[in-house]
Amino acid sequence: SKDKRPNSVLVSIEMEFLKKVFIPDASTLRVINLNMYEQTNKMAHRTNMYDYSNLIVRRGQEFTLGIVFNRLFNPQFDIVNIEFLIGEPLLSDLYLKYETDSLNSVVKWKGRVLRNQAAETKMGITPAADCIVGLFSTYVTVITSLGKVRTERNPKTDIYILFNAWNPSDMVFMANEDDRTEYVLNSVGIIFNGTVSDKSSRPWNFGQFQQGVLDACLFILDFGKMPLEYRGDVVKVTRKASAMINSQDDNGVLVGNWSNDFSLGTAPTAWTGSAEILLSYVSKGGVPIKYAQCWVYAGVFNTFLRCLGLPSRLITNYFSAHDSLGSIETDIVLDEDGQIDMNYTTDSIWNYHCWNEVFTKRPDIPPVFSGWQAVDATPQETSEGYYRCGPVSVAAVKEGELRYEYDASFVFAEVNSDVVFHKRDKYGNTEVVSVNTTYVGQLILTKMVGSNEPEDITHTYKYPEGSAEDKRSMRQAERQGMRRYHSNSSSLLNVDMQMQMEAKQINTAGDISLTIIVSNLSNQVRTVNITLTCKTDYYTGATNQQFKLITQDMSLQSWEMTANEYMEFITGQPFLSFIACGLISETGMSLTSMAVVHLNLKGPSQVGMDMYVTVKFTNTAGYDLRDVTIRLEGSDLMLLKTKQYSNIRQGSTVKWTESFTPQMPGSKMLMACLDCAALRNVCGQVDIVIQSKDYED
Repeated sequence: SKDKRPNSVLVSIEMEFLKKVFIPDASTLRVINLNMYEQTNKMAHRTNMYDYSNLIVRRGQEFTLGIVFNRLFNPQFDIVNIEFLIGEPLLSDLYLKYETDSLNSVVKWKGRVLRNQAAETKMGITPAADCIVGLFSTYVTVITSLGKVRTERNPKTDIYILFNAWNPSDMVFMANEDDRTEYVLNSVGIIFNGTVSDKSSRPWNFGQFQQGVLDACLFILDFGKMPLEYRGDVVKVTRKASAMINSQDDNGVLVGNWSNDFSLGTAPTAWTGSAEILLSYVSKGGVPIKYAQCWVYAGVFNTFLRCLGLPSRLITNYFSAHDSLGSIETDIVLDEDGQIDMNYTTDSIWNYHCWNEVFTKRPDIPPVFSGWQAVDATPQETSEGYYRCGPVSVAAVKEGELRYEYDASFVFAEVNSDVVFHKRDKYGNTEVVSVNTTYVGQLILTKMVGSNEPEDITHTYKYPEGSAEDKRSMRQAERQGMRRYHSNSSSLLNVDMQMQMEAKQINTAGDISLTIIVSNLSNQVRTVNITLTCKTDYYTGATNQQFKLITQDMSLQSWEMTANEYMEFITGQPFLSFIACGLISETGMSLTSMAVVHLNLKGPSQVGMDMYVTVKFTNTAGYDLRDVTIRLEGSDLMLLKTKQYSNIRQGSTVKWTESFTPQMPGSKMLMACLDCAALRNVCGQVDIVIQSKDYED
């Protein structure tokens, strides 16, 4: 009879020597039990880290299955099918059945008898290297003269099948074992932030092996109504997840919030990892979790990718352009006085922006553009109707080859835009006064393989600024639709004068030193009037509040400002930005420059040994902190724990001690984050080496 499974796929593997002959007097063959050999298979498939009792395997690699019959299986006479079904039966007449002798090789699995002894027949099953990724239920059907007898559903024999970076036939194959260990198996990471001149970082617990996280990742695909037949395709899976990690248009996982009000949820800076977010999303039946900013989106997306077996890493781009017009320029409009005109400035430059890369072949584009693909879950612009971005070949972005899908133009602009300053007079007329071709995409970092140190991967996205290759790439991008509106004429670039600005924090009190250097390259006298706009920013580059405006002739080249001048305007992540506009009296031409300032437990241990960790925090903010939450967690060390403090007085210290018992050996990381409305992004970490039980110092 025809089963009714509209969103299901059945893989049927027929055991050897099908014959229409039956044993006359032998007892009817029956299945007594299925042995999944979970531990042996998980070790062979490198899935033993998952905190799941069910079998988890990687596609394209053989696993062992034992079928216990009521008697010895006879391949000359007995007819037995092993069936793997994915999807839930619903009310429909559509039924997809893919067998080993099917002409459709895309879903072709393999099966062989490894051993036929006593009552157990041990089978070797190899899922197709491009099969659907997800949770399969396992059935065995015995065909007799009286009909088919199929085993009942048993959740204990369900099998999770993942992508396989160890199999050369899989699209995500990586040749280097250290890379596979880092980009698939590492469950903790480092997210870089701050500014180019003052880089900082925070730990993140990806937690892809934690109980429930794998089901949460599959729930995201189900909730997003992704067809099963697409779930073996890396491009389609990552593109769907890029849309579903944010909630902008599909009730996805995370709600973005770039304000200072997080009273209806959790501040983005308070999260320590992905598991809490994903498990909460599932437990609420798909209600989006509040709140996220770019690194939270990227951290959760990285968990999703690694959990399903996709090699991935988290990227930070410093001074990342968000171009709203699809051009290779970021436009900043100044008013007559040299201040930013926020009514006409729609583009922005994020002090840093985080996204992800996934490693895969791209059969849909030229082979040279396979490898790392940029994907981004932060909702910035729509792509084919949804807020998502990628996957786009990083190599294609570097070459300015923007005709290949997906969203290459947007990523190219993020790392290559020119910053164009326009001046607008009182009549609404605008003119380009200066162009900076090197400000955007100054540095692109990811975590180094096997280390928490940063790896500079800027060269993978772009050629050295001003090089012949860089100019060729820009010309190629322009030929393929990227627009440039400004001229590169010498008059616009003010070749007879240059202005540079440097801003830095000079002491722990938060005082700022600001230096502006103006170089006169002509042989004429030049007088420059400087307008300096000082403001606090969100990390996205959007203005929070202007706190100071300085206007004077260039007789003084250095300023110092104390923390008292801006501290009352600081909320959340403390970024100060400075924009200087210089008007040359003799020529009427302008100079511009920008600067940004980011105000800123070890020893051998053993599995099964009780340990203690103390989180210590001293309030040096200069004011009381109210409604404080501290989160503490560590992959394979302890689940998330939280501590609430109603008030931490200025100058006082709080200590919180927790016990934990390591369950697995290896290098681990404990991390803690403090969060309150007045202070964000306060995190600490400790690396711990856990030895096996038989370790002797």
